[in-house]
Amino acid sequence: MIVKARRSLTEAPVAESERYAIALEAVRALDRAASKGVLHRNNAARRKGRLTRQLVKLGGMPAKAPGKASGRGATAAAPTSKPSGKAPDKKAAAKKK
Repeated sequence: MIVKARRSLTEAPVAESERYAIALEAVRALDRAASKGVLHRNNAARRKGRLTRQLVKLGGMPAKAPGKASGRGATAAAPTSKPSGKAPDKKAAAKKK
């Protein structure tokens, strides 16, 4: 599945929607292999990341929206939550220390 997806991205002239569908099948196959123990989960994640990067590079899939940082190396500040108006719990504060 991965080889088929890579070939659709690099060699053959394939429709954009079909590229995405083929890559999605490959990602699902990697997830299945990782869940069954055929591949280590990190190995599957690395392969999915490489495939996704190639797909985004060719414009077959929208990139992440700007300002939404996630994953490793994310430098954007996390959104702050509004205070609830309650006083902090003393037991929870004692446990943190």
